[in-house]
Amino acid sequence: MFKRHPDNPVLTAGQWPYPPHSVFNAGATAIEGETLLLVRVEDRRGLSHLCAARSADGIGGWRIDPQPTFPADPQGHPEELYGLEDPRLTRIEETGDYVVAYTAYSEAGPLVALAKTGDFRTFDRLGVVTGPDDKDAALFPVRFGGRWAMIHRPSADNPARSAHMWISYSPDLKHWGDRRVLLRARAGGWWDAGKIGLSTPPIPTEAGWLVIYHGVKQTASNAIYRLGLALLDRDQPEKVIRRSDEWAFSPREPYEMQGDVDHVVFPCGAVVAGDELRLYYGAADACVALATASVSALLDDLTALPPYRPASTET
Repeated sequence: MFKRHPDNPVLTAGQWPYPPHSVFNAGATAIEGETLLLVRVEDRRGLSHLCAARSADGIGGWRIDPQPTFPADPQGHPEELYGLEDPRLTRIEETGDYVVAYTAYSEAGPLVALAKTGDFRTFDRLGVVTGPDDKDAALFPVRFGGRWAMIHRPSADNPARSAHMWISYSPDLKHWGDRRVLLRARAGGWWDAGKIGLSTPPIPTEAGWLVIYHGVKQTASNAIYRLGLALLDRDQPEKVIRRSDEWAFSPREPYEMQGDVDHVVFPCGAVVAGDELRLYYGAADACVALATASVSALLDDLTALPPYRPASTET
């Protein structure tokens, strides 16, 4: 359902103006007539920070900040002791600002933190909004009944337990509650058995909120990260109205099959222009690649499915 760009990968560590180990898992948005990617960059210590790359066409000619755009601040923010990971960008409709939901890697494990920016040059940290272990978070761009909503993925440090996608609500972006499971991982041999998590921030459509999520299947030799689709109610985002049974995108190309973590396609951002969805994804934790799809085709595929009902295969 997604078509890889022939110039993939579009960003690699070799393009960076300072020496990183790898670049991957980028948040994405359109700003000032350009595509901006806020890229997770792992340095040669093994710790990650975020760096902005800008392009007029979203494919090439990237202008990369000469230094980390959003470095970790373990002195002021001890929850960032081991770095920052996997940013997801949401433009807030009522203010025009952007909220960055990112994983802060603390001494106790990963947790979700938020920051606000208007230009991706200066950032105002809003602080930690979940405890560990929690990640794969993004905000919706609008309020629901006066409250903000956020999808995230808490999980216990126990490989035998499943990890599901949750939704939480907040009146002020600081205090979060009314938490509930949104989408459950399936059980058994399914492609999304055991662990799932949000990929890109929810995408508004006339049919509802289009959600791209990743599922992790453990095999005898490795884990495989694939992508699936779901559709949430436009006014009640905690209500899932459709969910695909089959995966929509899976690692296949050499740059997706071999890297620091093999067999991985992992998007944190997408840009929508008309009917075209541009999906920017980390490939094998080693580079950033691009795939495109038709939004209407994705919705046609989803809405042709029967209404979502949790099945016995969901854990």
